[in-house]
Formats: sequence, structure tokens, C-alpha cells
Amino acid sequence: MNTEQTIERPALDKGRDIARKLNPELEAILAGRYDTALPGFAETLIESAYGRLYARDGLDLKTRQLATVAALTVLGGQTAPQLKVNIEHTLAAGANRQEVLEIILQMAAYGGWPAAINGINAALALFAELDGSDTASAWDSQ
Repeated sequence: MNTEQTIERPALDKGRDIARKLNPELEAILAGRYDTALPGFAETLIESAYGRLYARDGLDLKTRQLATVAALTVLGGQTAPQLKVNIEHTLAAGANRQEVLEIILQMAAYGGWPAAINGINAALALFAELDGSDTASAWDSQ
């Protein structure tokens, strides 16, 4: 038996660390939008998505975010608000705009051209918002 105990940080703490890297305001934004209707929503999302999935070993944060952009693109135009937020997070995780656009284009093979075009449009709209203001965020258009 191993007498040396490793204390695992709670998933919520890990999730908060990752969320702050992507957007320091993310938990507060989520809480402000959803916690009145669904108390604890922000913590639940931060803990489960970021603290249990994004915090796993095996993929770096940039790769996980690119995968998220790919998935949201394939799901289609109804995900445009979440796609824009996650494109912004992908940039914060170290991807560049061309990598984001290439991932979206690649999804034409899996989600079809309309999904890819909607994804490209969402990315270009976000890039224009970001270029137009030092304080622009994908959350501003939601």
C-alpha cells in the first residue's frame, strides 16, 4: 500500500483555472445569465465541462478547443453564439485565426457545406468584432 497520499484538487478548482485562462470573466458571465433561473448553473458547467473534461490529461487546451469548434461547426447554424464564444476561447488557448478557419473548413466533409459556411461566417463576424474594439467579446452579441 502506498503511504504517500496524493490529494487531487477538486474538479471545480481545476475548472476555474482553465476557465480563467480562456476568459477571466467566464464564470461571472455564466452566473449572471443563468444562475437566477438555474441556481448553481455556472459552477456546474465550470466543474463538469472544464474541471472534468478540459482538465483531463491527453490533449492540450488548444487541441481541446479546436475540437470544440469542429463539433459546434458540424452541429450547424443554431450553435453560432456558442461557436463564437468557443472560437474566442480557442484564440485565448493559443490557436491563430487561420487554424480556426481551417478547422471549420475541414468540417465541410462531415457536417456539409452549409454548416461550414455558417461556421466561417460566425468566425469572420467574431474577428470583425474583435478587430473593431479592444474590449469586444463574443459574449457582447448574445
